[in-house]
Amino acid sequence: MFCFFSPNKTACSRQSKDSVIAVLRSLCLAMSFLLLSGCESIGYYYQSVEGHLSLMQKSRPIKQLLQDEELDPVLREKLKLVLEVREFASSHLGLPDNESYHSYAALDRKAAVWNVVATPEFSMAPKQWCYPVIGCASYRGYFKQERAQQYGDELKQEGLDVAVEPAAAYSTLGWFDDPLPSTIINWPQPQLVGLIFHELAHQQLYVQDDSTFNESFATAVEEIGVERWYSAKGDSAGLKQWRQRQTHKQEFIQLLLQSRELLQKIYAISMPAAEMRRQKSDVFAVLHEDYLKLKRKWGGYSGYDHWFKRELNNARLASVATYTERVPAFLALLKQSGGDLGKFYRACEKLAELPMPQRKARLQKLSQL
Repeated sequence: MFCFFSPNKTACSRQSKDSVIAVLRSLCLAMSFLLLSGCESIGYYYQSVEGHLSLMQKSRPIKQLLQDEELDPVLREKLKLVLEVREFASSHLGLPDNESYHSYAALDRKAAVWNVVATPEFSMAPKQWCYPVIGCASYRGYFKQERAQQYGDELKQEGLDVAVEPAAAYSTLGWFDDPLPSTIINWPQPQLVGLIFHELAHQQLYVQDDSTFNESFATAVEEIGVERWYSAKGDSAGLKQWRQRQTHKQEFIQLLLQSRELLQKIYAISMPAAEMRRQKSDVFAVLHEDYLKLKRKWGGYSGYDHWFKRELNNARLASVATYTERVPAFLALLKQSGGDLGKFYRACEKLAELPMPQRKARLQKLSQL
């Protein structure tokens, strides 16, 4: 009954003692990879373990699901696509060849987890939470939105800027066979394909205590992978649409990063708190105005309207920077590697071995190429 808990596929055939050990190991890993801290309350441990194991329980092998004649036809085609993408990830992108994303978990919620990000009122530096095994990260995950919101509200009471961000999927860094959650199955094809590449990239390379490195690396692999996916399929129309959306994304992110840079300059100036709040508010007002101009340039494309339906604050900008800040550096490193992903991964591994100050300096230099 516990075989789905264990990363070892033979656990079900072992004696009960071995099965219990496997379950305990899985519980410890679940707590670690779901951003747990030994200093946190037992309630957080419980929700994390319960949430992860519940997701694993709901997962079913995709090949098994495809044998069901009553399976919804639309879902059937989506699951076939997932298997095709999964095979491409290993055969063409050199990503880990394991059982991750060979199974599907039907969830009854809009996100797999909700991540809480927090910054000081006058700083763009995100709060760090440190955990066993994975080190420190700039976000804290919850399986229930209300629990994430409650914790976010507590941080707001401390005077922090807070963002509670839905995450459609998460990675256990290869320690478990991650299923594809239903939260992304109906995404447009480019986003679905990219998400699988992104999460597998975390299994390819993960650096303790450096969320920006990890997420920017995964985002770069995602972009590289989707480009190569459409090129390999000879889908010029899909590739054109993807590139257009990427242009929109890059222009929007550049807008956000410009606002982030301006706020950093404001926060570096000594001034009364009331005046700093006024200037901070002005920056976010201008950001909204500039977005409307950008939207008109795009012919009314509204893909980022949702960004302005919630409060704009430091935490939301910090979250975006985590995922994108070093992407240009990784793309430059791929170019230096002659487009060879094997060489690229090895170069990234060498970067990961550097002390953080040297790693950041090297990435900054690459960004300028």
